[in-house]
Amino acid sequence: MEETGAGFRKELVSKLLHLHFKEDKTKVSGDALQLTAELLKIFVVAAIRSVRQAQAEELGCVDVDQLEKVLPQLLLDF
Repeated sequence: MEETGAGFRKELVSKLLHLHFKEDKTKVSGDALQLTAELLKIFVVAAIRSVRQAQAEELGCVDVDQLEKVLPQLLLDF
């Protein structure tokens, strides 16, 4: 995902958000969908990089330590 620059489609983000709304009538603006899609993209990239960091350290699972190591990279990328 991070190599292609792909993101989440607005339709998918809208469905994900609406799954957690208590009222069916709740609406989300296009800007809110775009922002949420960007946040999801950053979250997924952070998760992928944390997994790679854990693998490089030959660990069986990701811990907060790996996330802390990749966070500075995210500031440069986004």
